[in-house]
Amino acid sequence: MNKSELIEHIAVQADVSKAAAGRVLEAMLGAVKTTLRKGGSVTITGFGTFAASKRASRTGRNPRTGAPIKIKAARVVKFRPGKGLKDGVR
Repeated sequence: MNKSELIEHIAVQADVSKAAAGRVLEAMLGAVKTTLRKGGSVTITGFGTFAASKRASRTGRNPRTGAPIKIKAARVVKFRPGKGLKDGVR
């Protein structure tokens, strides 16, 4: 499912226009991004938790040459699925 299909699904399920569903989805994604950027986490009960964490710098290997390369530290987004999502997939 891509973004436009998700918007269409939300519009049908919530009985709203596609434009309104798109605005709701954009608002939700913006809130998640803003919260993660500030270092917080977003928990949606029954779905899961989004959290930002720091990944330390490390030494890796160039797959072509085998030469060691330095990989910079980075902030990454992690997602832990909730019980409702796990049960719904089984």
